[in-house]
Amino acid sequence: MIGAVVVALTVGGCGGKTPVAPAQTPQRPQPLETIFEDQTKLLGNPSATLDELKRLGVDQVKVYMHWADVAPDASSHTQPPFDASSPAAYPAAGWAPFDAIVRDAAARGIGLDLTLLSPVPLWATGPGVPPGTAASFVPAWDPSAKEFGLFVRAVATRYSGHYTPAGASSALPRVDFWSIWNEPNNGQDLAPQAVDHSRVEVSPAMYRRLLDAAWSALQATGHGHDTVLIGEIAPRGHIYGDQPGNFSQMVPLRFIRALYCVDGSLHPLQGQAATERSCPSTTAGSKAFPSAHPALFDATGFAFHPYPQGYAPNIATPDGLGADYADMPQLPALERTLDDAHSAYGSTTRFPLYDTEFGYQTNPPETTIPRAVHPPQAAAWANLAEYMSWRNSRVVSWDQYLLADPPPGESSFDTGLEFYGGKHKPAYDAFRMPIWLPVATASSGHALEVWGCVRPAHYAMHGNKPQVADIQFAPTSGGPFKTVKQVTLTDPYGYFDTPVTFPSSGQVRISWSYPHGPEIDSRTVQITIR
Repeated sequence: MIGAVVVALTVGGCGGKTPVAPAQTPQRPQPLETIFEDQTKLLGNPSATLDELKRLGVDQVKVYMHWADVAPDASSHTQPPFDASSPAAYPAAGWAPFDAIVRDAAARGIGLDLTLLSPVPLWATGPGVPPGTAASFVPAWDPSAKEFGLFVRAVATRYSGHYTPAGASSALPRVDFWSIWNEPNNGQDLAPQAVDHSRVEVSPAMYRRLLDAAWSALQATGHGHDTVLIGEIAPRGHIYGDQPGNFSQMVPLRFIRALYCVDGSLHPLQGQAATERSCPSTTAGSKAFPSAHPALFDATGFAFHPYPQGYAPNIATPDGLGADYADMPQLPALERTLDDAHSAYGSTTRFPLYDTEFGYQTNPPETTIPRAVHPPQAAAWANLAEYMSWRNSRVVSWDQYLLADPPPGESSFDTGLEFYGGKHKPAYDAFRMPIWLPVATASSGHALEVWGCVRPAHYAMHGNKPQVADIQFAPTSGGPFKTVKQVTLTDPYGYFDTPVTFPSSGQVRISWSYPHGPEIDSRTVQITIR
């Protein structure tokens, strides 16, 4: 973390020119970096999409590499004869779109979180698929950990920084950020979830084996010091009746407990309960558990997807089931579960938490989904969620899922910063330059806390000129916005937190200018001064 630089600035404000020091931003153990994902945009036009994301200040892009999209004969139940650990043995057409993204991201200095996940080639799925299972669900059924490990070897070799594909003139850039699977507590991504009328969790054991295989493959291919995330859990799940069953969703904290082979009191499972979940059933077996499953203890961090359900991010879902959820209001419970699961084996690991999927669905365009909220409200709540993440030192990334909403009728997950067609939602400005005032009312002469971030300044800071954000104010009585305080940005990702005294009620915003480019503004926040 770059330390604070104290520089007096003279700025024009509502009360004349006043020397103002830059924000004294509290230092976090790790910076809060930005992860962005829009698979469709990146695959369709990687260079233009990455250019726009860089203008928005994005640090990392998350890209899904579906195993079945790269593997040969993925729709056949008979495995073709090929060396699954060699990237040269896979069809070149499967690699091509990912090679383009890897090269284009590296050229722009944008990091890449490569997520390896289902669908699985049918020849790598297990037996026993229930009759009548939808064809789209079959490629998540009991994937072979051995074959997945070979696939990870091929991917990790290709993106080791030393691999030159046939016909290419230079090696592909290195990938050093990995996520293993996606939402393994969701039956559409990994099945079956639970058996014996959902009494016994089985998906955690399958995921544990997939992690073991992926971890070994990354270690063997020179990626032992890379960022490796596990978890990638969905935030909620179902417990009614026989759910989650084969293809529904398991509540995440239950999934984590079974993944780490601990009971409801977070002590190691023993006896039949352990055996049913492919866990060690003896004290000696529990003692060897960390060394047998190093990814569970030595990964870089744990990834979670704290999607909201139509409420502010600090409001728990009011359905009475939230105790085992892992959305934003339940972060303390997620932290305790992970920490106590590690402690059960004598581990002092305290995983950083990576938010790798987040976004508010908006109405419009989603007019029939209760959880979709009005776009201006979604923008404000997204800023609150980011502020909450910044305040929690365990959370080390902030995520935005989708740049643009999908075409009408194609999907019901409209969390983009833009409507389909390109028109900006209020979330666009809120993402590019978030602002949040925890308290928006004060007595005359008393300061209000103004928290914000100039996300694009992350790249502008690479020059020699200090980056400065203007906190601007316009009175309710009328008149233009004027700068009341300037903030020299010292946080490497452009965050600041500073007290500001305002002369009256009115509106507050942040303003900043791109180097050699336009001036941009945040959304506005209404304040009241009594």
